[in-house]
This record gives sequence, C-alpha cells and structure tokens, in this order.
Amino acid sequence: RLRIEYCGGEARVNPCELTASITALANAMASQMTEDELNLVGVTLTQLGDTLITIATHRGICGPKS
Repeated sequence: RLRIEYCGGEARVNPCELTASITALANAMASQMTEDELNLVGVTLTQLGDTLITIATHRGICGPKS
C-alpha cells in the first residue's frame, strides 16, 4: 500500500518547499516537451487530480472511516 506523508512523520515538507518543488518539476518537464505533449500531460494530470479528489470526497462522505 502506497503511503505518502506530507503532514506528519519524518518526511515533513513545508508548503513553500512543496510548491517550489512542484514548480521546478513542471519547468523541467515543460522544457523537454512539445506544445502538444505539454497540453496532453497537463490535461491528463488535471483529470487525475480531479478524480482523486472525487474519490477522497466520496470516501469522506459515504465510506467507512479508517
């Protein structure tokens, strides 16, 4: 089971470091992609994020508490 801890444990990252890392990753990826590739990856990751939020919200409202 994949477990990512952003807010607890020893792998704690502050919000500024997290957003700076994401921005650096996006810039590095974009510098190696065509416009079409960049658009496709962007919309794909947006859909992934939206779907994960939908699942988490559904679990929070309708699912068993774990």
